[in-house]
Amino acid sequence: MSEAQGIRVNKFLSEAGICSRREADRMIEQGRVTINGKVPSTGQRVRPKDLVRVDGRPIENNQEDRVYLAFNKPPGIVTTTDTKGETDNIIDYVNYPSRVFPVGRLDKDSEGLIFLTSDGDIVNKILRAGNEHEKEYEVTVDEPLTEDFAQKMSQGVPILGQVTRKCTVEQIAPFTFRIVLTQGLNRQIRRMCEYFGYEVTKLKRTRIMHMKLDQPSGQWREFTSAEIEQMEKILQDSSKEARPKKKKPSPGKKPVQKGGSKPSQKSGFKPSGSRPPKKGGPNKGRSQRSGGPSRKGKRR
Repeated sequence: MSEAQGIRVNKFLSEAGICSRREADRMIEQGRVTINGKVPSTGQRVRPKDLVRVDGRPIENNQEDRVYLAFNKPPGIVTTTDTKGETDNIIDYVNYPSRVFPVGRLDKDSEGLIFLTSDGDIVNKILRAGNEHEKEYEVTVDEPLTEDFAQKMSQGVPILGQVTRKCTVEQIAPFTFRIVLTQGLNRQIRRMCEYFGYEVTKLKRTRIMHMKLDQPSGQWREFTSAEIEQMEKILQDSSKEARPKKKKPSPGKKPVQKGGSKPSQKSGFKPSGSRPPKKGGPNKGRSQRSGGPSRKGKRR
C-alpha cells in the first residue's frame, strides 16, 4: 500500500458524520480518538484497514484505497474511458491495476499533465471554473508572435458566444508562449489562437494547481502524501456544485458594471492591430463567434 493512500483523521471523522474537522482536532488533542489503539497526531492519515475509535467506540471504516496519478499524456492518446470504442484510450494506455478515470481532458493532439484518480469527490472541485484553479500550458504556433500578442490574448477573447476570462500570457520564444487559465472551455487555447490568425502546432500542459509536469512523456506516477495533503488544502473551500447564476436586473434598471465594461462579440470586439485571418483559415465564410475548425481540417 502506498504511503499516499488514506485520508487525514479529521476528514475521516467528518465524513463519518461524527463531528466537524475542527471539533475532530480538539477531540484528538484531548486523547479521545485512537487509531489501532494509539492516539494519533492531528495530521495522521487513516487507511482502509485501520481501526478508529472515538471514546472507545469503533467507527466504521468503509473507505477504499484512493488512487491519484500524475500522467504525462503523449499526443495521439484520447482522454476517454471508452475502452471498447476507442483503441487509443487513456485507460488502456496507463493500464493501472484498479479502476481510475481522468480528471478533465486533453485533446488528442495535445500532451502533458493530466490527473487520473479513483476519487470522484475531487473531480468537480478541480474542474469547476468558479473555483478558479490554475492550469498552465506551453503553446507553439505556426508563425512568429506579434509584439503585443501576449497583452491582447490576456485581456480575453470572444469564442463560443462569450469572452474568455482574463489570464496570464507570456511570450517565451518567437513562436511560443506560456498561458495560465482558470477555465476550461472546449478547445479554448486553440480557438483563442485562431481568433488572432494563428494555428497551434504544439500544446503541452505543464501544471495543474500545485502539481508540475515532471514525468517523461507516456509515464505516470502516484502522488506523494505531501502532494495529496497540499491538494486537500487547496480544495477544502472548493465547491463541487456550480455557483448559482446572478439574478437578472429588474426591467427598467440598468445593471451596474464593476471594474469597467467587458468587450462583447455583439459589439464586434476585436483587439486593434491583431493579425487578419489567413485565406482559407478558420474564420473564412463564418463569423468569429462560430469557433469553426482550423484551416487544416477538423481536429479531434
